[in-house]
Amino acid sequence: MRLLSANEIVTLKLTEPVPLSNHPAAVYLGSLTLGSERAMRSALNQIASLLTAGECDAMTLDWSKLRYRHTAAVRTALKQKLAATTVNRMLVALRRVLLEAYQLDLIEMTHYNKAIALPSLKTSLGLRGRALTSEEISALIASCFVNPKPIDLRDAAVIAILRTGGIRRQELARLVLADLDRTSGSIVVQRGKGEKRRIVYLTAEALEIVEDWLKIRGNEPGALICPVNKGGRAEKRHFAEDGDGIYKLVKERALKAGVEQFSPHDFRRTFCSNLFDANTDTFTVQQLAGHASPATTAKYDRRGEETKRQAVQGLKLK
Repeated sequence: MRLLSANEIVTLKLTEPVPLSNHPAAVYLGSLTLGSERAMRSALNQIASLLTAGECDAMTLDWSKLRYRHTAAVRTALKQKLAATTVNRMLVALRRVLLEAYQLDLIEMTHYNKAIALPSLKTSLGLRGRALTSEEISALIASCFVNPKPIDLRDAAVIAILRTGGIRRQELARLVLADLDRTSGSIVVQRGKGEKRRIVYLTAEALEIVEDWLKIRGNEPGALICPVNKGGRAEKRHFAEDGDGIYKLVKERALKAGVEQFSPHDFRRTFCSNLFDANTDTFTVQQLAGHASPATTAKYDRRGEETKRQAVQGLKLK
C-alpha cells in the first residue's frame, strides 16, 4: 500500500548524513536498553518503510519533516494489518522520535503537537499468552531428569528459576553466580526493567534443582545460567542479553516434554496468577514481579467472581 506520492517521498528523505547526536531516531534509540532498542528500531524501520514505499529506514528518513497527515496515515495503515497492542507500541516509538526532533529544535512546537495527536487503539483488557498448569510444569521438569545430561540439568534450573522467581528472560540471562544466595534461595536481580534492582526467592525444591546444575557448572564467577558445549562442559559466558537464547531453550524444552508451546513470559504470568490465587496482596506481587505500576500487576489477577463474592462475605453491618 502506497501512502504518499513519489514527490512527497522525496521530501522525507535525508539529503545528507546527520551526526548521531543530532539525529532524533538515533538519540531516542540510544536512550533505550538493549532489548527495547531492538524492538523500537524495528518499529521505526517499519514506519519509515511504510511512509516511503520501502525507500527509507529509521536512519535515512527525515523525521523532522513529518506532519499530522503523515502520522495519521501511518496509524491508519498499521491499524489495518497489525494487532492493537503492536500498533500502540509502534506509535509510542513514533511519538518519542518526534519529541526528540522537537527537543533538538528540528521541528516547531505547532507541527510537533499536531503530529503526535494520535489516539491509541483500544485493546482487550485480557492478558496475552497463558498460564501453565501444574501438570505442564511437572512434565517440563520431569523431561529434564530422564537420563539427564548436563544440558538437561541446566534447562531444569532455568525452568525452576522462571517458575518460582517470576523473572524476565532478559533478567535471567544477566544473572551471575554471586546474585544467588545458596543458603536462603534469594536471587538479586541487579538490572531489572528500567535498570531497577529487586530480590526474588526460590522455593526449597527449586533451589535443589539449581544446585544440581551448579554441580555441573562449578563455583567459578560468571554467568549463573550459561551455554553447555557438546562435551557437556558449561561455558562460563552469558546468553545474549536480549534473552533470545532463553526463549529458544524454553521452546525446545516444551517440545521435548510434549507441552503446548508457550513463551518464557508465560512463566511470569503463571507466577503472578498463582500468587493471586494464594490471596497474596497486589503490592507484594508487584514487588516480586518488578512492575512499575500496580495497575500492570492487577492485570494478572485471574481470580473469578466467586472469589470476589467470598471476599465480601465477612463484611458486617452491625
